[in-house]
Amino acid sequence: MPLIANTDLPSFKRFQNEGGIVIPRELAAGRDLRELHIGLLNMMPDKALEATERQFFRLIGESNQIAQFYLHPFTLEELQRGKEGREHVERYYKSFREIKSTGLDALIITGANVIGPDLDNQVFWQPLIEVIDWACANVTSILCSCLATHAVLQFRYNQKRVRLPAKCWGVYPHKVKDKSHPLVTRVNTRFDVPHSRFNVVTREQFLGSGLKILVESEEVGVHLAVSKDGFRLVFFQGHPEYDVNSLLKEYKREVGRYIFGEIKDYPPFPQNYFPLQTRAVLDEYQDRASAAKKNNSAPPPFPEDLISSSLDNTWRDSANSVINNWIGKVYQLTHSL
Repeated sequence: MPLIANTDLPSFKRFQNEGGIVIPRELAAGRDLRELHIGLLNMMPDKALEATERQFFRLIGESNQIAQFYLHPFTLEELQRGKEGREHVERYYKSFREIKSTGLDALIITGANVIGPDLDNQVFWQPLIEVIDWACANVTSILCSCLATHAVLQFRYNQKRVRLPAKCWGVYPHKVKDKSHPLVTRVNTRFDVPHSRFNVVTREQFLGSGLKILVESEEVGVHLAVSKDGFRLVFFQGHPEYDVNSLLKEYKREVGRYIFGEIKDYPPFPQNYFPLQTRAVLDEYQDRASAAKKNNSAPPPFPEDLISSSLDNTWRDSANSVINNWIGKVYQLTHSL
């Protein structure tokens, strides 16, 4: 169903160029369809700000409920941004004050950059608590993504995330644990989810908080869980919103950090992501890049375009199904009020 272009935010145009349905506000006003207003609290840093918009806009816009979706991005004033990031936010985003005054049917909260190990020392900590407290009292359902899940588990359930011995990074198989829950109705019972994180909230911590686990991986733990009431809080620990090349771009950044001396060791491959032939290409690139670094010469260009065509998206359909179920439940609950 269509997204409503209620502003001139570029992500609407990008989604439309990908084949998504976007209609102008003026045309939507003449249609007799139920509206759903969904907030996107985008806490991602400047380089990922618009990509994150696009990823979540796509998930919402590709759901098939009979509704018109108004998406309302906002962020936290306390997050530091560069000139371009500030200009983007000032031009296209609402303030939290505006969000509170108009209200939302549902809310999505992204991850954020973290400096240091302690979440409660981050600049977003208290502002995020304010948003969550308001949303729990006024919004039908809140979907927390990755870092937001860790933060909410800490300040609402007193469950502090655990540092992993090594980065959890790649695409992993998962299994549905409760086929009767409406969020996973008609979803494949086994499906992949990308993960990218240094920390984890364990299965025992989710269960100890009275939360219900819906989707889990034997390799990397819980992906999807919900609050005791089954719907008010929805927790993602993975990244089903990722583009097919999101982990590639992250790998490229890590390679760049190695080349320019920001990290000591060459980064490992994301697990279960690069095909065998692509790994061979990247192994060859590592040899060339390491030799260039040793000789203090310019690094060879990273073969991103060559690699992109070899990647498979093995998670999009299941991600769309879960989001579709979430939107459908929000629709049912708000429509009955």
